[in-house]
Amino acid sequence: MTTALITGANKGIGFEIARRLGERGITAIVGARDEERGRAAAERLGQPYVRLDVTDPGSAQDAAKWIEQEHGGLDILVNNAGITVWQDDDRPSATSADVLRQVYEVNVFGVVTVTNAMLPLLRRSPAGRVVNMSSELGSIAMAIDPESPFWPFNLMAYNSSKAALNMITVSYAKELWDTPIKVNAANPGYCATDLNGHTGHRTAEQGAEIGVRLATLDGEGPSGAYLQDEGTLPW
Repeated sequence: MTTALITGANKGIGFEIARRLGERGITAIVGARDEERGRAAAERLGQPYVRLDVTDPGSAQDAAKWIEQEHGGLDILVNNAGITVWQDDDRPSATSADVLRQVYEVNVFGVVTVTNAMLPLLRRSPAGRVVNMSSELGSIAMAIDPESPFWPFNLMAYNSSKAALNMITVSYAKELWDTPIKVNAANPGYCATDLNGHTGHRTAEQGAEIGVRLATLDGEGPSGAYLQDEGTLPW
């Protein structure tokens, strides 16, 4: 049985990724910090739940031990948990280092914490997959292009956290280049979720599609790529 862990899977895109993986016969473990919400989501999906606070290395290690004990291993890791901090004035010059620390703690350091905890299990999988849920706002090439639709969105904390996540994706892909593990960054697009007050024009189910595709890549699929439904994004 193929086993997956999806962080932040109690709602939104993470929930839809877990649902879609479950429909493929994959055990999709719902990882969530809030136990009540996490268990409720897992019950709706008919899937297991594990408490996981991505900002806490001890929590990540405990989750890895539980997964090994209860499921014998791990084949897929989807680093989906992410946050932003909304400000009345979102100019970079009005954004404090404390705001960056809050965002990076989940979007960057949390991914490293969970990935490092789960890698020993993934290394034992015949076809390990790591999917980091990024954003088109992490594309430096598009951010600096005045003709890009993303030019107006100069959200320093969130955008730079996703750019950092993209480099983290490449770094893990390079380390694992000669192994069966594939590591990729996924752009779900602007989806209506709690993160943006449900203002996105895409549904969470649509946003989950690229994550599911990368989680279930065959052996010929890419590694170290930055992908969306339509194909590759510029870094």
